[in-house]
Amino acid sequence: MKESMPKVTRRVSIRGVRVLAVATWASTIGLIILGSAVRVTDSGMGCKGWPLCTGAQGSIASFHPVMEESHRLLASIVTVLILLLAWSVRHCERARHLRGPSLVGVGVIGVQIVLGAVTVFAKNAPFTVALHLLTATLFLGVSSVLAVVAFISPERGWSLRTGTGPLAWAAVASLYTVIISGSVVVSAGAQSACAAWPLCLHSSAATSLLLVQTAHRGMVLVASVLVVAFLLVQLRSKRASGGVRVVARLALVLLATQVVVGAMSAIWSSHTEVADVHLAVASLLWSSVVAVLTLSASEPRAPEEVSRRRQAPRVRA
Repeated sequence: MKESMPKVTRRVSIRGVRVLAVATWASTIGLIILGSAVRVTDSGMGCKGWPLCTGAQGSIASFHPVMEESHRLLASIVTVLILLLAWSVRHCERARHLRGPSLVGVGVIGVQIVLGAVTVFAKNAPFTVALHLLTATLFLGVSSVLAVVAFISPERGWSLRTGTGPLAWAAVASLYTVIISGSVVVSAGAQSACAAWPLCLHSSAATSLLLVQTAHRGMVLVASVLVVAFLLVQLRSKRASGGVRVVARLALVLLATQVVVGAMSAIWSSHTEVADVHLAVASLLWSSVVAVLTLSASEPRAPEEVSRRRQAPRVRA
C-alpha cells in the first residue's frame, strides 16, 4: 500500500499580513476622500448603471463618469484587499488574533457594496448617501483596528470588549456621530445655511437648514470635549506605551486642524475643495482615535501566561 502523502498547508508570514492590513487601511482612506470628491462635484450619477458605468465598459468622455468610475475602481481594489487580508489571516499562525476583525471587515464591505448599488438605483437619495458614508466610516474603523492589531504580538493581551473603558467608547461613538451628521449637512444642502462661525448669527436660511447646521456644531462640541478628555487620559497614563502617546498627540493635532478646516468650510461654503479637505481630516482623525482605542486595549500578559501560550499545542486546519 502506498503511504498517504502528508497534507500540505499553505502558510502566510505575519509580514505579508501587515502589508495587506496597511494597504487596506490606506486604500480605504483614499476611497472615502474620492467618494467625497464625487459627492461635492455632483458626479454621483455620472454612471447611471451598476456595477458597470453604462452596462459595458463605461464612458470616459466627460468629467462626471470619470470620477464615478474611478471611485468604483478603487472600491473594487479595497474589496479585493480585505478579502486577501481575511484569507491571509486564516493562513497565518501569528495572526490568529486578527481573525475576528478581518471577518467583520468582510461583512461590512459586503453591506457597503449592496448600499452602493442601492444608492445608484435610488439616484443618490440623501438617505442612501448618508447610509453609504456611515458604512464606509465603519469600515475605515475596522481597517484601522486591523492595521494596528497586525503589529501587536499575539502573546500580548488584546480585547476591545474588556480592555477599554466608557470614556474611550463615548469618544469614538461621538466622533462617529459627528462624521455622519456632517454627511447629513451636505446631503440636506445646509453647508451654506450659516456663514458665521462658531455661532449662527444673522442667517436668512430656512429654519430646518439652520437646525441641521446647529445640531452638527453641537455634536462637534460634545465630541471634541470627549475626544480631548480620552486622549489626555491616555497621554497621562503611566501604562500607556510609546505608540499610544505618539498616535494620541497626532490625534490632538488632527482635531485642532479639523476645527480650523470646519470654520473655513462654514465661512467659504462655496469652495467645494474645502469640504473635501474637511472630510479627509475627519477620516484621519477618526482613524487615529480608533487606533488609540485599539492600542490602549493591548496589555502585556504575565510571563507565565506567555510561556503557557507558546507551549500549548496548536491545531492545524
